[in-house]
Amino acid sequence: MKIICEKHKLINSINIVLKAISSKTTMPILECLIIEVSSDTIKLIANDLEIGIETILEGNIIETGTIALNAKMFFDIIRKLSDSDITIESDENYKTTILSDKAKFTIYGLSGDDFPYLPDIEKKEPLTLSQFSLKEIIRQTVFSISDSDNSKIMSGLLFEINDNKLKVVSLDGHRISIRNLELKSNYSSIKVIVPGKTLIEISKILSGEVEDEVQIFFTDKHILFEFNQTIVLSRLIEGEYFNISQMFSGDYETKININKKEMLSCIDRSTLLVKETDKQPIVFDVSDNKIKFKMNTSIGSMKDEIDINKSGKDMLIGFNPKFLLDALRVIDDETIDIYLINPKAPCFIKDEKESYIYLILPVNINADIY
Repeated sequence: MKIICEKHKLINSINIVLKAISSKTTMPILECLIIEVSSDTIKLIANDLEIGIETILEGNIIETGTIALNAKMFFDIIRKLSDSDITIESDENYKTTILSDKAKFTIYGLSGDDFPYLPDIEKKEPLTLSQFSLKEIIRQTVFSISDSDNSKIMSGLLFEINDNKLKVVSLDGHRISIRNLELKSNYSSIKVIVPGKTLIEISKILSGEVEDEVQIFFTDKHILFEFNQTIVLSRLIEGEYFNISQMFSGDYETKININKKEMLSCIDRSTLLVKETDKQPIVFDVSDNKIKFKMNTSIGSMKDEIDINKSGKDMLIGFNPKFLLDALRVIDDETIDIYLINPKAPCFIKDEKESYIYLILPVNINADIY
């Protein structure tokens, strides 16, 4: 095998497949990326058995062949070379020579015979989205998956399609994030759970441009994303997603319209008084047309106030400030609507079209000290 390519193109391709390199494995082949050279294509491939990535590298093909190279070592060598063309050549004993300008490295690879190549899946009825839309959907939901090993289901996001509606849901037991998107076409009904890790890694690769598209294919066990000469294939999480419909009600006692930036800044300031080990709530004292924000911790206390438009009852309610900050940071609207039912029930942050809905459970507070 022998190829010649530009450094920046090689770096970009390695960066893409590195996201599917296993960091914890006893199998050396899973620490490798594959360079597969055919008569007209150079592919870089990686697979950690949960997520697999293939991407096409532009370059000059001198000789076809396949080599498996330790991904981290290969990347570290390439990124430290000068910005000239790079020649990569391997022989029948898997000895690989890397040349750039006056630098020469020789490393030993593996055959790739034991490498778990991505399975071929039937591509039918792709869901087509702009890369901007998919990147935004991920950004606005993935933060509320669970990072605990106790629930595999909570580590994934529900993708549900009905006709021309796409709903993406994430939850961790304390909050729920929902994004609803109207599609340009009608699709067959689909309901799958996609690993959060997969979506996080895809988000890093997506261009985020409105003009660029991504095609998504679904099977019983896999989801495949195809874009920019790159394929990302992931196993789906098996199981039944949680029925969250009973948690949503049109009834509320209090509705608040508030400037998002002011609220975000206020809550962010309050966290200056919170140690990592603390779980002190931020308290909303809603009365008249203002919210008084209150925080008491072992370090000190804070009070702040923001004018609002309010309809309904006054209320005293407490929340984990982190959960509020996470939601507020991904909402792009200038003002937001918050719906409160009672101090023991979840609050809802949503827009009129319900393109986004964030449900956050309150925390118990001692009303006497506030």
